[in-house]
Parts: sequence; C-alpha cells; structure tokens
Amino acid sequence: MKTAITEMFGIQHPIIQGGMHYVGFAEMAAAVSNAGGLGIITGLTQKTPADLANEIARCKDMTDKPFGVNITILPTLTPPDYPAIVKAVIEGGVKVVETAGRNPSELLPPLKDAGIKVIHKCTSVRHSLKAQEIGCDAVSVDGFECGGHPGEDDIPNFILLPRAADELEIPFVSSGGMADGRSLVASLAMGAQGMNMGTRFIATQEAPVHENVKKAIVAASELDTRLVMRPLRNTERVMTNAAVERLIEKEKRLGDDLKFEDIIDEVAGVYPSIMMEGDMDKGAWSCGMVAGLINDIPTCQELIDGIMSEAETILARMNGQMSA
Repeated sequence: MKTAITEMFGIQHPIIQGGMHYVGFAEMAAAVSNAGGLGIITGLTQKTPADLANEIARCKDMTDKPFGVNITILPTLTPPDYPAIVKAVIEGGVKVVETAGRNPSELLPPLKDAGIKVIHKCTSVRHSLKAQEIGCDAVSVDGFECGGHPGEDDIPNFILLPRAADELEIPFVSSGGMADGRSLVASLAMGAQGMNMGTRFIATQEAPVHENVKKAIVAASELDTRLVMRPLRNTERVMTNAAVERLIEKEKRLGDDLKFEDIIDEVAGVYPSIMMEGDMDKGAWSCGMVAGLINDIPTCQELIDGIMSEAETILARMNGQMSA
C-alpha cells in the first residue's frame, strides 16, 4: 500500500510506532522497521546524547530499514541538551525525526539542512497548521482517545481527522485508538495517509518492557484508563492502578490548590520501575483507550502483516459491495 507517508519515509506500510518513554529502545524500533513500518527510538529515554548515539548505532546493527528518533520538547527548568541530541541524530544518519511537546521550530534548521524529514505530534488542528507553517513535513494528529497527552480540547478522532484533512496541505497520520486493519482503513477514509500506534506496539513480543506491562494491556478494557493532571493543564491518559486512583483522590481533595509537588510521587521517575521491573502500582504510565481492542501479544511482523491483510480485505469487500 503506497501513500504519501510511505513515499516520504521510504517504508513499505503506512504504520508508524510512536515514541514512547522506556519503550522506544533500539529493539522496538528495529522490529517495527524490519516488519515494514517506521520504528522510532525515544530520544529522551536515553540519559545523554552519547547514549542516544549508541542506541542509534545499535538500531542500525539490527535493521537496514528506515527508522526515526522521537525528540520531545518539554517545559522544564533544566532542559535537555537539545543541540547535542540533534547532533547525535544527524551524525547517526537518521532520516526521520518525530517531534512532540512544544513548538519544534528551534530544532528544524539543522534537521532540515541534513535532509531529515520531521513529523510533529499535534492534538489540534490549530497546532497542526502551525507545524505546517514552520516547515514540518508531516504531522501526527492525536485524538482524545490517545495514551499520554491528548491536549485540552477533548476532540476524538472521528471529528479531528476530517477537520485536519479539511485544513492541512501536508500529509498526516492518525494517532490515538489505532490497533488494526479497521483503524487503518478508517484513518484513510478520513484523510490520513497512515496511522501511528503506541499502546498496541507495547503489547508485542519484541517490546522491551516487563511482561506485567503487556499482560496489563491485554487484560484491560476501554474503561480502564484515567485522565490525570487535568487541573494542571497537563492532562495525561494513563492506565488505572492504585497509585493513579490515589492521585485522582488528591486532585479532588485539593481542587484549585493542587500543585505538581502534591502528586510528584505518582508521576515523576516511575517509568523504570514500571516498564523495566513490572511494578504495576508504582505510578502513572501512559496507555490509550485502545487497550480495549488489544487481546494478544504478537510479534511486530505478525501484527503489521495482520493489519495490512485485514485492511486489504476490508477495502476489497467495500469495493465489491459498491460495484454490485
């Protein structure tokens, strides 16, 4: 299946693995890329730019297919060394960067000069248009269903994707709630040129996370995520657990007086314990409502092959029905 996204990134299938904290290691990215999608290394999971350079090199040892690096621009008092991160990406020969968080305009000149394609994650049409204006090559349009940060507008993909198609000139992919061939066909119907999957890729055999994490996703329904940090206007969709319910109780009790320091134990520095050690009640971890559609733990090759086969079957059936 050829789309503007497969042509832009040089990949076989219009499927992207989103950058995920303590998931997007070389093993994950290489497995997705080898299966015909676009794997993504999560830049800020690596402690230093030198570590990121090593991770890029490791990924190149595992795949000769295109893969990307996620660079998330965080609002923080002590920001990461973004120029050094960008340098590691360029010197590593990476051809695609997924940016997320704040406006990536400061990163674009060196990336564009190096011939790197940039896809920016957006949760609204206005942010997507801004990404187009500053020179991003594509955008990932994230609906309210997504794991992680869905923004503050609460627009689901059945509205957000067609709105993006109405406004954008650059290609975009759908993100949030994407799991299978039905997701891909629906995304294409609404104007996307592919889809981005996060939570679905965590529940794969190659995902370098603890088995407890994968089993939690398979066991969960679409009702098992929660929105936290909404009072701080930093909303995050996470899997429910004891720590998350404790966090929500604090939010209700403190109301307008809530400060980040009040919930720091539940949200800061918890990913290594959860993702690496499988301590599922340690704190809040990003998970999409799509968990309700995930019932197995396939290889990345099996997952992507299954998605493409299902998508082609749906399209052929629809075409036959329309021709009859």
